[in-house]
Amino acid sequence: MKLEGKTALVTGGGTGIGAAIAERFVAEGAKVCITGRRKEKLEQQAAAFPPGSVLACPGDVSVYDDVKRMVAATVAFGGRIDILVNNAASDVFGFITELDPDDWRRVIEINLTGPFLLMKETIPHMIKNGSGSIINISSIGALRCIPGNAPYGASKAGLIRLTQAAAQEYGPLGVRCNAVCPGATRTEILEEALSQIGEGMGTDLDGVFTRFTSHQPLRRVCAPSEMGGVCVFLASDDSSFVTGAVLVVDGGAAIVDVQGASIS
Repeated sequence: MKLEGKTALVTGGGTGIGAAIAERFVAEGAKVCITGRRKEKLEQQAAAFPPGSVLACPGDVSVYDDVKRMVAATVAFGGRIDILVNNAASDVFGFITELDPDDWRRVIEINLTGPFLLMKETIPHMIKNGSGSIINISSIGALRCIPGNAPYGASKAGLIRLTQAAAQEYGPLGVRCNAVCPGATRTEILEEALSQIGEGMGTDLDGVFTRFTSHQPLRRVCAPSEMGGVCVFLASDDSSFVTGAVLVVDGGAAIVDVQGASIS
């Protein structure tokens, strides 16, 4: 029960990595507020947990009024806020000259401005408590260039620098801030995307995963629950001397230079 007595806010908590993080946090004793834009999916996810352990709070992380409401709801639910996980994200594909400026802005607003707004509203509560842990979910796309993925990569690289700025500014006040860079993680979104690729390749989903992870040292994609375990470590006192860190969780993909082999 490493998180017993703590309250967490997890954005994008209705599906995929966010849902897995919430599940692990609850298993470790935390109360969790999950947010997302799809109200029905969010409430369905919250209902799957033990009564009183998870609160669903629909909203858009890029809208400041929604962010204020999310943070207030979390504090009202748990009496405090100890952990913030900025997981909500958006993506769009296309070469720079082909991108719609509105699509660019939307990705930046959700992936970078959203975490800024949530940190702005959450950190004062953590300072009041004398401690807190912020976990920003970046990506190995922030560390290696992937053609056609400039908005996502730029936003996630910016999130790393925002993480380090917060670690410097608020570490003396007891607030830790770290970034996690996942590689390919087996979520519903990734499975849908790769199923379409598989149809063009004449193979099934497992065949696509095998092909695209064959260059990685661990030869597989990450399970969402594994990301949850990493976040439990960063949220708990086990990482009490860790701040400003960039933790790469990609099965070793980032250390291998294979042209055109990455889907992360």
